[in-house]
Amino acid sequence: MTGYVAVAAVLGAGVLLVTVAMLARRLLAPRAPHAAKLTTYESGVDPVGEGWAQTKVRYFVFSFLYVIFAVDAIYLFPWATVIRDADLGRASLVEMGIFIGVIVLGLAHAARRGLLRWV
Repeated sequence: MTGYVAVAAVLGAGVLLVTVAMLARRLLAPRAPHAAKLTTYESGVDPVGEGWAQTKVRYFVFSFLYVIFAVDAIYLFPWATVIRDADLGRASLVEMGIFIGVIVLGLAHAARRGLLRWV
């Protein structure tokens, strides 16, 4: 039970720290709102046209594929340390083969649907 108390104490301390910081900012920060401060800008450039623009789904597909392979890499590094253990070596090799097979299957599916073509 002491482990839960420690986690609750750290969580409570974090919430308290954020709350105190937000209240201190509200009390101490100067406020001088005017029209120039309230306008939207991007990298110091005044906005031109509407703020809404349609983007291609292709960019999102590439970002999702990147996330999938980044997660794949996160699982590969601990596996590389576990495989050194003689008791888990063969079993973890089979499990990782299945895992990489599923990832390759997903990549093949994305390639077959044409999602990997940039243009």
